[in-house]
Amino acid sequence: MVIRRGEICWVDFGEPLGSAPAKRRPAVVVQSEQYNRSRISTVVVLPITSNTALARHPGNVFLPALASGLPKDSVVNVSQPMTVDRADIEATGVMLPGNLMEAVEAGLRRVIDL
Repeated sequence: MVIRRGEICWVDFGEPLGSAPAKRRPAVVVQSEQYNRSRISTVVVLPITSNTALARHPGNVFLPALASGLPKDSVVNVSQPMTVDRADIEATGVMLPGNLMEAVEAGLRRVIDL
């Protein structure tokens, strides 16, 4: 399975632990294409939540359901990058529109101060 940067996928984040994402939920792949094509067994993603109140947090990106293909309006939580095993990912083939991926990248740069 080849996963692409900007793809929305479903990820099993496992059991809840503190404020970390948990259970099966959507995420967006932010790992570079070079790593996505490699044999590395992990993928860096940003979790997506249906808690749209989080859209007001700095850097987070609101995703309209129509643009994301998700059943509800959602928010990319850029402050929680996660490294997950490829075995825990279900690819969808749905890519974020360019303008939304640019907003995700800007939010991620803000969070990690690049």
